[in-house]
Order: sequence, then structure tokens, then C-alpha cells
Amino acid sequence: MVGGVRAVVADDSHFMRSVISDILDDGGIDVVAQARDGENAVEAVIEHEPDAVTMDVEMPVMNGIEATERIMAERPTPVLMLSAHTDENADVTFEALDKGAVDFFTKPGGEVSMEMSRLKDQLVEMVVSVAAVDVTAAGKAKRSSTGSERTATTQSSTSAGAGDTYVENPTLVVGSSTGGPKMVETVMQNLPAAADLRVLIVQHMPEGFTGRFAERINARSEYEVSEATDGARIGGGEGLVAAGDRHMRVKNYRNGRLRARLTEDAPVNSVRPAVDVTMETAAETIDDPLVGLILTGMGEDGADGIRRIKAAGGSTIAQDEATSAVYGMPKRAVETGCVDSVLPIDDIADGIIDTITTEES
Repeated sequence: MVGGVRAVVADDSHFMRSVISDILDDGGIDVVAQARDGENAVEAVIEHEPDAVTMDVEMPVMNGIEATERIMAERPTPVLMLSAHTDENADVTFEALDKGAVDFFTKPGGEVSMEMSRLKDQLVEMVVSVAAVDVTAAGKAKRSSTGSERTATTQSSTSAGAGDTYVENPTLVVGSSTGGPKMVETVMQNLPAAADLRVLIVQHMPEGFTGRFAERINARSEYEVSEATDGARIGGGEGLVAAGDRHMRVKNYRNGRLRARLTEDAPVNSVRPAVDVTMETAAETIDDPLVGLILTGMGEDGADGIRRIKAAGGSTIAQDEATSAVYGMPKRAVETGCVDSVLPIDDIADGIIDTITTEES
């Protein structure tokens, strides 16, 4: 799987360039060039045409955001941002994702070389995953395509049509990973407030970034969205983003309001927060209409949760391969046989609405 992946490593620290390059080399990835700033990174990408770039956020001459934007314009290449755990870096990292970066990896604090070594398998896996993403103009067009790939079970409307009405007290649980932030935002932007959904979002994202992610969704959608806290309650028109490094469980559900519980239980599917934890507890606890959605990401997290939601009588949707940055989680969900609809990203909001509308007689 790793064989043949070629990477450029960009970081203003010679030490970090060496550490990252050694980890990738040990993992079977060919580091074809190192760059000390963003300008060097752009030059290296044009010269060596790598499969992926690891890009530091803060660099002299040209920072990671500017370099990512230049790369996407001049020689589109999958970029994995390397960011520190700070609020400022969280803002910059999301800006880089807006400019075309595929995902990000958080640099550890403390004894960096020891911590990076501990995380080496994860870093190698992420670089390999990012390298497989098509970021060319054709790939972007394909991933933003609309219309033709809808399944027979769905229609085409982001609001209840004439003669239709929304069911009462619906809940949506969303799971995503690599390439997911922009996909989650797309879905949430297209959901009408009138649908009155309770929304639970589990994005594989470290502590320090989920709060900013929730703020972005809140600003860009009609829903009131916040980072989950232990004991947080939400009703219709509100949403919670699972906090980094905490599982989000549905503790109870009464009269259209649900309460979340955050735990530090062991990782599930090697991740925390895990989509399965939220979906399974939602399926066990919520007795009103429930919709499970799996978006782009690597791994199998969410597949068992989809089974549980389907078994509880809920509706299930997965993003299609053509519009997924990484068709891992959606593929595993589809393979369960418990997914009702497989849809391109621009049709998913419609698909959700279709599951929570009823035709009036």
C-alpha cells in the first residue's frame, strides 16, 4: 500500500524536517525533497511532482497557507498540514483546508522526537491516505458533482415540498474523518432550520480544534452548533460537535431533547472520539426518528454504528466514492448492507430531508 508514495517535507525547523523524513522513510515513503519554507515547498513540488506534501503551518518567506494555495494553482498535490496545538494554529489550519489542504496532523508538544516516534504509524498512514486523494481540477469537479447519482429512494428538495411535512423530533448523527471538515460544513449549510433536527457530529479531530470547527459550522449554517461539553443538552435546531479526545455518548433523551455525556473511555476503532460510540448510544436511547450519516474518512469507524441505527429502525446514508476524499468509512458502512442511500456530497442534505418528510393525505 505504501510502496511508490513520494513525498515532500516542508518545515522551517531542520530538526523537524529530519524527524518527519526519517519517520516517512522508515514507513516506506520516499521523501524526494525537504523544504525550509513555503516558497521552497512550491518549487520542490513543481520539480519533483510528489504524491503528497507535509506542510508546516508557520514558516518564513511564505507560510503554509500561501504555499498550499500556490501548489493548488500551479501543480495540484495533496497536502497534509502539520499544526501545533494552539488556538491560533487551529484558525490557520482551517484556513489551509479552505485553500485546498486535504487534512492535518497535530505536532506533539514536549519531547518532540519521542512523541513523533510514538505517533509515527499514524503519520505514515495519514500521508498514504492523503496521497490517494485526487485534488486536480477534474477530481474536484467529480467530488462536487450533483444530480445524476441519486438512488431511487431519494428525491430532490432541501425543504418539505407541497403536501409534505417534517416528522417531529428527528435526530441526525454524522461521522467523518479524513477530508471531512469541508464535507460536514457542506451538509450543514444545506439543512433548513425548519427541519428542526438535533445534530450530533463526530469528526476525527484532536483536542483544541473541535471548538473552532463547531464555531465554523455555527457561522455557516442555520443551526446553533457548539462543541460538546459533559451534560450538554440540545433540542431542535441545535447541534453538538464531539470534543477532541472525548467520546460523545447520548446519555438520555426526553421530550425531544437529548443530553450528551463525554467520557475518556478507551479508544474505539483506534480513535477517540469514535463515531460508533455516538451512533450506538443514540440508537439505544432515542425513540424518535433517527438518521445516521457516514462521510469521507479512512478506517471502519461508524460501520457498526450504522448497523445499530438501522436495527433500531433509523435511516442510513453514506457518501459515495466519487465525492469522498477517502472512501474508507463510507465503503465499510455500505458493506454492512445496512445503508439505505449512497449519495454524492451535494445531494446528501436532500437525502436527509427525504428521510424526515412525510406526505400529507
